[in-house]
Amino acid sequence: MQNYFALFQLPQQFELDMAQLDNQYRKLQAEVHPDKFVNASPAERMQSMQMATLANEAYQTLKQPTSRARYLLQLQNIATDEENNTAMPADFLMAQMEWREAMDDARVSKDISALDALLKEMRTQAKTLQGQVANQIESAPAQAALTVRKLRFIDKVSEDVNQLIAQLED
Repeated sequence: MQNYFALFQLPQQFELDMAQLDNQYRKLQAEVHPDKFVNASPAERMQSMQMATLANEAYQTLKQPTSRARYLLQLQNIATDEENNTAMPADFLMAQMEWREAMDDARVSKDISALDALLKEMRTQAKTLQGQVANQIESAPAQAALTVRKLRFIDKVSEDVNQLIAQLED
């Protein structure tokens, strides 16, 4: 398996220069884009398509903090096991319930500003967790797996809030 960080010539760490990632992605895409291989042999066209697909997958993984953290743990053979391990600390479970209740209240009252405030709160919480996971990946990978599960939940609730805002704006 190709290391995504090596593919883009980036340091293998959580904190990344996003402009550098974007530049390396565009540079690689320009080199391997299938349109450049229209007159190439079928094998070269196939290889170009595979490299372009790999570049897209790597870019999508590294540009999002949660998937980047999950990938760094994968490289250490640490599974975040998000689908099967839903155990969370009680305080985080309470926060989840409060966020869902706030969503329901805002849905009923059609209060987009309350949803915006909820998104802001969740972004703040996510930034805090991203800071934690950046340190944990190297020093406490098992703890980092729990933090990634928390981040994934926040990502999911944020998606739900954004969808609700879109519905209410229609």
